[in-house]
Amino acid sequence: MSERRDRGAKMMTEVYGGDVAVPPEGASPFADIMLEQLFAEVWTREALPVRDRRLLIMGVIAAHGEATTWQIQVRAAIKNGELTPEQVREALIHLAQYAGYPRAAGLIGPTEKVLAEFKDA
Repeated sequence: MSERRDRGAKMMTEVYGGDVAVPPEGASPFADIMLEQLFAEVWTREALPVRDRRLLIMGVIAAHGEATTWQIQVRAAIKNGELTPEQVREALIHLAQYAGYPRAAGLIGPTEKVLAEFKDA
């Protein structure tokens, strides 16, 4: 494994709290590029902390109404201590103003489903 891929795999594991499996090397060109560029080169930059990067991508995901990807990000943000349930809900309220109510409303159920996983934690 190259140093760059190893760095990307470590960052991906950190970003998703170990909940998203790191694809094996050579599994697909897309996964290889994602690990070596997105996670090894972009997520590791020091100008923005992981929490800020997470909020940025949550905004993009909300704008596209991607419920499954939204759940992955909410779960990771809570698990990694980057956001509280109250902050996730507030982010969704704020995003509704920019992404549109129909898109944000479609994320309420998925948000509450993930947050319920952490009620007793």
